[in-house]
Amino acid sequence: MSMRTLPLVFINLGGEMLYILDQRLQTQNTADDNTQKGVWSDDDRKRVMNDIIATMFSKAFMEELLKPQDLYSNRALRTVLTRLAHASIMRLNPASMDRLYELMVMAFKYQLLLCPRPRDLLIISYNHIDAIREFVRDTPSVLNQVDETHRKIIEVYTPLSDGEFQLLRQTLLIFLQDMHVRVSLFLKDKVQNPNGRFALSTTGPVPHGTEVPGLIRMFSSNGKEWKRWEFPTGGSYTSSIRVGSFERFGDRVTRIGTNMYSVTQPEETHTSKNYSQKANSEPNPLAKEELNLLARLLGGMKVQNRNTETGFRVNLFATDQEEEEAGASGTNGDQSFQVINIQATQDVQVNTELARIAGEFTGEPEQTESPEGPSNKGDDLLAMMDELIEL
Repeated sequence: MSMRTLPLVFINLGGEMLYILDQRLQTQNTADDNTQKGVWSDDDRKRVMNDIIATMFSKAFMEELLKPQDLYSNRALRTVLTRLAHASIMRLNPASMDRLYELMVMAFKYQLLLCPRPRDLLIISYNHIDAIREFVRDTPSVLNQVDETHRKIIEVYTPLSDGEFQLLRQTLLIFLQDMHVRVSLFLKDKVQNPNGRFALSTTGPVPHGTEVPGLIRMFSSNGKEWKRWEFPTGGSYTSSIRVGSFERFGDRVTRIGTNMYSVTQPEETHTSKNYSQKANSEPNPLAKEELNLLARLLGGMKVQNRNTETGFRVNLFATDQEEEEAGASGTNGDQSFQVINIQATQDVQVNTELARIAGEFTGEPEQTESPEGPSNKGDDLLAMMDELIEL
């Protein structure tokens, strides 16, 4: 597993979240001023984007994020992004947050599958950073934070070898392999099958540095070509296009990672779950090690306290009724799925009994787990996260 995966996941998923929120906030901007409850003005939209981006690219947070570390699970990463989405006056209910996370993950998964070379993961990330930079172009302080993060990303990832990028890509594919949420935008464009899996095209340019397939060449022992023949490839491939810029500014060439919602109506983008197992959307307080890492990461994320009475609610569904129905279905659960609960920590009673039995063999007294042991760590860390948001 690559230890450099987390920063790219966070930046790409965060970029997709900003795309969706910006589109949704523009859709709900139906009045010139904020005179109606639930109606967003353009100033509100800019404030939300600035607040989220300022939190996302804060110096201390990014320094902690860029340290070599294992990639979090979907559950832990969703917790981080939920906190990030609520870093401003905007509020999302659990159903809308579920839908937001599904759109983010599936968009990034599709971009990852389209990535011509493992190193081009940087191009996808830079496209997201370029778009984020455009969101805050009128706020110099936040713009400087984005530029500084971009410089650090270049400094950390440019020296990596192709093999390290291949390991990074493999880690990402493992992370996303069980996500098969149907997205109406992808279904409409016929790039996703009804079972939620993507349908990749067998046409287009080949990756840079490779030749168009269809030719086999045989060489003699002295290195001279002595035979060649062609074979059907099953696709229509063309020569590779030029390489995009890996610098802080430049032509990225590819549009993978840019805002795909800029020309799409919000009503056209829906999600439909197709999991083999239905996961609990609430963070698991018993995942001690995972939350230890999460709390350390969130240690640099200080969000200014917002007055909830002046906050605004954003609905990622077409109507409030649809949002309520989605929330109800998420609460009641789907009987067609079998939920398998796996206890992440060792049971205290089992430990006590095993210690007693082991003591009989070794002659040592049994040892019980202290009340301040791992069983309470999860609750403490979750409380710590809540305190960070309230700072």
